[in-house]
Amino acid sequence: MADRIIALSGQIYSGKSTLARRLEDRYQMSVFRTKESLTKRIMRVPISDRRLLQKRGADLDKSTGGRWVVQELYRWLGEEDRGTCIVVDAVRIENQVRALREAFGSKVVHIHLTAPPEVLAMRFAKRRQQSKDMAITYAQAKADPTEAQVETLRDLADAVIDTDRCTEADVAARAASLIRAHPHKGLGYVDVVVGGQFGSEGKGQIASYIAREYDLLVRVGGPNAGHKVFGNPPYTHHQLPSGTRYNPLAKLLIGPGAVLNIPKLLQEIADCQVDAQRLVIDRNAMVIDPKDIHDELKLKKDIGSTGSGTGAATARRIMGRNSTTRLAGAVPELKPFLGDAFTQLEDAYLNGRRVLLEGTQGTGLSIYHGEFPFVTSRDTTAGGCLAEAGIPPKWVRRVLMVVRTYPIRVQSPEGGTSGPLNEIGWAEISRRSGIPVDELRQHERTSTTNRRRRVGEFDWALLHRASLLNGATDIALTFADYITSGNRRAVRFDQLSKETIQFIDEVGRVAGVPVTMVAVGFNHRSVIDRRAWEGA
Repeated sequence: MADRIIALSGQIYSGKSTLARRLEDRYQMSVFRTKESLTKRIMRVPISDRRLLQKRGADLDKSTGGRWVVQELYRWLGEEDRGTCIVVDAVRIENQVRALREAFGSKVVHIHLTAPPEVLAMRFAKRRQQSKDMAITYAQAKADPTEAQVETLRDLADAVIDTDRCTEADVAARAASLIRAHPHKGLGYVDVVVGGQFGSEGKGQIASYIAREYDLLVRVGGPNAGHKVFGNPPYTHHQLPSGTRYNPLAKLLIGPGAVLNIPKLLQEIADCQVDAQRLVIDRNAMVIDPKDIHDELKLKKDIGSTGSGTGAATARRIMGRNSTTRLAGAVPELKPFLGDAFTQLEDAYLNGRRVLLEGTQGTGLSIYHGEFPFVTSRDTTAGGCLAEAGIPPKWVRRVLMVVRTYPIRVQSPEGGTSGPLNEIGWAEISRRSGIPVDELRQHERTSTTNRRRRVGEFDWALLHRASLLNGATDIALTFADYITSGNRRAVRFDQLSKETIQFIDEVGRVAGVPVTMVAVGFNHRSVIDRRAWEGA
């Protein structure tokens, strides 16, 4: 099963086939050549007449809405094992690109190659001199309607490379960097995703986006945190890692510091079709009893608690160390999934596997570092998450801290407060961004309790504090469309508004680390990825 699709586009002799061959030779990628598919499978005869090929391709685009490339790619993939990284040489219209993205989602990386017209004409003439069967001229080739609009694909691409300013080796190096085709360093490592504010920063979206890069996905925390991931329809994870569906090949682990609601956990396991060969739940994870949920009723009013029983169960684990306290190892329904997190993690380190640890809630809610008493029942920083999972700091490679452009807190019921916030309102966010206020109010409800959210101005002091507390190496900024709705159309960093880029620059300065991911919406292509992580 391919886990990366590299789609190449560009005008005639921009260098697409040359790049495809280099990726094939240097990085052992498999190349799907649309020209070969067109001649061998569809036309069933080898044809060198470019104009005839152009006409047949245009006819297919019209009859299939551009989906013939995806259809032929699926057929080609089914013939034999093609490896995990596929190069498509090449796509020529927008509908072909869209069909690939619909079929393969975030696995698709679109690279557009370009060069000045005079350079392309010169390359064409040189090739024509070398090949006796090229009767067509450059002007005739460019006159084809499909070819004439190819350059517009640069606006949709993840990267645009000018091949006139680079050697062939340069182009290959830049493409390989974009798709992170780097050898692994030979040792396992752990990357951590944490929230930098008061929760609901969009950790689920970020964790699910990068999940395909890891062999083991680890979740801690309790069911009081819901991480929503994109899908049709979207799905909210309360106990399993957010990448469960996005990377079906990854093993899953729930750490010993987790707190479990057994019925909800079993339902989530069933929803995601996870079997015992894939999921390990540490025997020492704490189990929530009905009394724990009852005991938190007052907290729902006083501090906006979710009332999930997570805090009460955590307190009982400390104060009730007797035969009435149940851990996961004592739950018959969990028996097929029970195991030892330490053993799973040790195996991952020794075998060079990549681990993603997903924290829950946000740094501003940490029981130690938040504004007491408006805090949760655990330490939500990277250090706390590592302790709950049983991961030593020496294995940590990256700490990705997620922050949103406007932090939120839950709306506390019955007149209570959920804690301090430099509060504004959704009407003001609507005025600034251009997003209808009804749309904002509809979407800004909590994943766990479906309560309305309060919203406030960006807290720069909290950003600085959270970055230091977590040892952040990278920032993922979410809800960039709340700065301006025009950002929803951006697929590259340089397509963001000037105001947004300035905001991102300042976030990086105050945090002391770069903003390497930006979310501009909530769909399979709404994350602008600027990372340069080894092995990612």
